[in-house]
Amino acid sequence: MTTTDESTATTVAYATEPTPRLDWAALAPDVFKAMVRLDAAAGRGLEPALRELVKIRASQINHCAFCLDMHTKDALAAGESVERIVQLSAWEESRHFYTERELAALELTDAVTVLTDGFVPDEVYERAARQFEEAELAQLIAAISVINAWNRFGVTCRRTPGHYQPGQFR
Repeated sequence: MTTTDESTATTVAYATEPTPRLDWAALAPDVFKAMVRLDAAAGRGLEPALRELVKIRASQINHCAFCLDMHTKDALAAGESVERIVQLSAWEESRHFYTERELAALELTDAVTVLTDGFVPDEVYERAARQFEEAELAQLIAAISVINAWNRFGVTCRRTPGHYQPGQFR
């Protein structure tokens, strides 16, 4: 990709865009449609901003560029601030940008996404349980699990970021 900065008349050459490995959605349309339905069901009862923060955070951890592109664009289109999105990768040091409820959700997102110890620590779960009613907590765990599944499809099949338009898959 090459662009010209008209203010300085310089040309910048970007790296070549990678080719996706596999169009799994086209090759497994029933799975894709089921994932879309599961994603919609998992998000019910949670605030849209919270859902997008969780999706962005899990996608950061999993290095899913396609999902980062999608969910940052959707969050911005829904009115989320650039500042809060930028600070997500360092949310523990930027706690003052988020509510206690959002912090509990982000901490749970990190724990569920990175199961290196094979479990979610009790104190992380308990903090989330104090911020969310049981039904909401069940939805939050579902939303975290679903974005992790999407990330695995995106990373494995090398979905290419940069082309998503907000709301495109709704």
